[in-house]
Amino acid sequence: MLKNIILISMMAFLISCAEKEQKPNIIFILADDMGINVPGSYGGSTISTPNIDALAAGGMMLTNSYAGNSVCAPSRASAMTGLHTGHTSVRGNTGGISITDEDYTVAELLQEEGYATGLFGKWGLGDIGTDGIAEKQGFDEMFGYYHQIHAHFYYTDYLWRNSEKIETLNKHDDANSYTHYKIMDEMKDFIRRNKDKPFFAYGSWTIPHTDDLGEPQIPHSDPAYQLYEDKPWTEDEKKYAAMNTLVDSGLGEIKELVEELGIENNTIIIFASDNGGGGEFDDRFDVSGKYKGFKHQFYEGGIKAAGIYYWDGKIAAGSVSDHPNYFADLMPTFADLAGANQRLPEGLDGISMAPTLLNSGEQKKHEYLYWELPAFDWDNNRYNPEELQQAIRVDDWKMLRHHMSEPWELYDLDSDQEEQNDLALERPEIIDMLLQKINENRTEMPEQIEPEMPDGKWFR
Repeated sequence: MLKNIILISMMAFLISCAEKEQKPNIIFILADDMGINVPGSYGGSTISTPNIDALAAGGMMLTNSYAGNSVCAPSRASAMTGLHTGHTSVRGNTGGISITDEDYTVAELLQEEGYATGLFGKWGLGDIGTDGIAEKQGFDEMFGYYHQIHAHFYYTDYLWRNSEKIETLNKHDDANSYTHYKIMDEMKDFIRRNKDKPFFAYGSWTIPHTDDLGEPQIPHSDPAYQLYEDKPWTEDEKKYAAMNTLVDSGLGEIKELVEELGIENNTIIIFASDNGGGGEFDDRFDVSGKYKGFKHQFYEGGIKAAGIYYWDGKIAAGSVSDHPNYFADLMPTFADLAGANQRLPEGLDGISMAPTLLNSGEQKKHEYLYWELPAFDWDNNRYNPEELQQAIRVDDWKMLRHHMSEPWELYDLDSDQEEQNDLALERPEIIDMLLQKINENRTEMPEQIEPEMPDGKWFR
């Protein structure tokens, strides 16, 4: 009898140790162009987002969270590499510019730590045939789009799976053709197959980004569309609202799957958007809320984004933090949560947010946050390094300019989050201090090379 008790106790101890040693699964869901004021938890009141709001209520909502940039590709480059966009290799946004062999991604870090790694949706950091493709940058599995312009097509003849072209049905408004459904199925399958070992699932969804003509796309049969079909709105407004709600329902499906598999206690779910929303539907939906600006701009409405972390039993439900953070912080945060800090490379611009998330230890503070974006010369098919948008934040001071030939604007975000009172002429000493920070903390932009494409196509 005593032997049995001892044996049971030893088994319980070993199981307990195994559970403690099990690294947490990480699910990172990134919406494409969701405005900061769309989710109800961030102030939105027109578009339905119950699952995003529930995730925020069950975890931590970051209210001072920024994307890596005001447009897709450089923002995603920052998220993957832990660098701000004055240091990333990808700074342009034409869609196929490749990160390099020298770049070290968060997927590589987690893969080396024993994680199964999967990308589902839009990559945007290297087209097929380049060194930047996802499976050369730490992902065991990739399903979706390599080139971000290809990702504008929700009805297409093919998607990609690890460099293999997968032919798809291409019938407009047909549920069997809608690519987001296929991407969701693949992501769920990856999670099911890897439930018994640590995994990193990057849901880089294309919604609610509009198509290549600037039109929202979602099948009329989708429940998200049906939620709005009787609204006295334009058809595009109904579809735009529905695409945002589809992000929300997809998040709910992923969370429900995690619970069904019994891995909710060891799975971190992160939700964010890659930049602010566009202004096309702002009159109806107020996508930026009180914040000035939209996608493509470095005003708060262009770079401020949702940032929600959920980890059942580990991150306090209903917690809120206003600690300034941005996409460069994702790599060190994920490494910290995974117990893989020893794999972090030197020279990162990001800092770990784990002390804030877990209410444990001292939270480091950014000396500065920095963003830049070059303009593309469509006539000569090149990026001009002398035509940059730039922005920097130090404490509550934020300085930005839309072009290097234009004057700097300066705002005190402590008293002016809406960026209405430009203090540049009144505080030249602050301008000088911030300009020095920029000059000390960026590198010259490497050549932004868009790979050669087949005649008449923007993507391979």
